[in-house]
Amino acid sequence: MAAISTIPNLGPASEAQFLKAGIRTAEELRELGADTAYRRLLETGTRPHFIGYYVLHMALQGRPWNDCKGPEKVALRARFDAIKAESAGAGLSELELFLDRIGVRART
Repeated sequence: MAAISTIPNLGPASEAQFLKAGIRTAEELRELGADTAYRRLLETGTRPHFIGYYVLHMALQGRPWNDCKGPEKVALRARFDAIKAESAGAGLSELELFLDRIGVRART
């Protein structure tokens, strides 16, 4: 089993985030795919960031991180926005969700 950081474009910081989400190996990450793995990151508290999302896609395709352009990038942005919307509030208590709705919870 290979470490996640053996995948080009994914270094130690990415590996630590995936480990926190329960994704332990490069093989497991590849099997889950970018969308499911990214959802798991969001569920464990990783802040959503579009660049991280598309870098993950490029990494799992064996492409340079900055190879995402044009219509492909636009399509990935739409998928990212959908995943982010689905995951909004994941892992938050009812109180935290309420405080978010009224705009008084401190952002971390």
